[in-house]
Amino acid sequence: MQIGLYSFAECTLDPETGKAPAPAERIRRLLEEIELADQVGLDVYGLGEHHRADYVVSAPDVVLAAAAARTRRIRLSSAVTVLSSDDPVRVFQRFATLDLISNGRAEIMVGRGSFIESFPLFGYDLTDYDALFEEKLDLLLALRRSERVTWSGRFRASLQNQPVYPRPLQDPLPVWIAVGGTPPSVRRAGRLGLPMMLAIIGGLPERFAPLAELYRRTVAQNGHTPCLGIASHGFVADTSQEAADIAFPTFKLQMDRIGRERGWPPLTRAQFDHSRSLRGADFVGSPQQIVDKILYQHELFRHERFLLQLTVGTLPHKRVLRAIELFGTVVAPAVRKALASR
Repeated sequence: MQIGLYSFAECTLDPETGKAPAPAERIRRLLEEIELADQVGLDVYGLGEHHRADYVVSAPDVVLAAAAARTRRIRLSSAVTVLSSDDPVRVFQRFATLDLISNGRAEIMVGRGSFIESFPLFGYDLTDYDALFEEKLDLLLALRRSERVTWSGRFRASLQNQPVYPRPLQDPLPVWIAVGGTPPSVRRAGRLGLPMMLAIIGGLPERFAPLAELYRRTVAQNGHTPCLGIASHGFVADTSQEAADIAFPTFKLQMDRIGRERGWPPLTRAQFDHSRSLRGADFVGSPQQIVDKILYQHELFRHERFLLQLTVGTLPHKRVLRAIELFGTVVAPAVRKALASR
């Protein structure tokens, strides 16, 4: 199993200072986090695209390119690229460039996004939400198949035997589809034979098991090889209590902020603690608890990749670095060893 991290590069109140870090400081911390993730042997680092005041990265490929110069082995992915409101040609070119800079470590994870700010920002109509993604994914896949592309669609100018450069080092450039739990999205990933990242950030993870099976079944029916990833929220500390006490205030601050926009009730400590249980969605605890939970979910999903979002809201930087160290040097080796013996 590939084990890694992802971040939305939140820029919310730091509990130690009572202030949000300046954007330049948050980027500096983020690059340190990615560099350490590489040093401790993690496989992947993903970075989300957002266009909001509480997240500092709107151009993941730019930050990942900076990280590429400071890392040697770790794969560098978006998490996600909001393809519906972007130009697939520019997405391909940017990540092909990242692939060249990183010596073949770039990946694109595409999705429709969990927020809608990019649609009015770039002049798209939300009523075209599904159609935009379907059409633009079709073009992105055509671009990675061939140096010259002939293509036409509804939302973008046609291409007629158009060469697109640069070409990436990897052939093909990896493209993942991120889904939040809708069967049509799962079927699309399986039909296309693309790796699929399933985000589980609430509820009982076992309820998502039928989606994992739907994906594998659809992949097999279309003659492809499955590659499933699971993405979840969490935090790791030396002890379970320490992890919970550090993570809860920032989890609550950020989830309540989003909840006010979406009509969710405030997060309670009891709900948070329940989510940390073996059958809950969040991976917050000691290294052994995280190991146990990854292995438990592997029995449910048989996934090939696991990504953890360590910072749901701003956390003290030294605590984040310690969490990355524990995740890379304790959790990941123990999971790999356990799975190798199964």
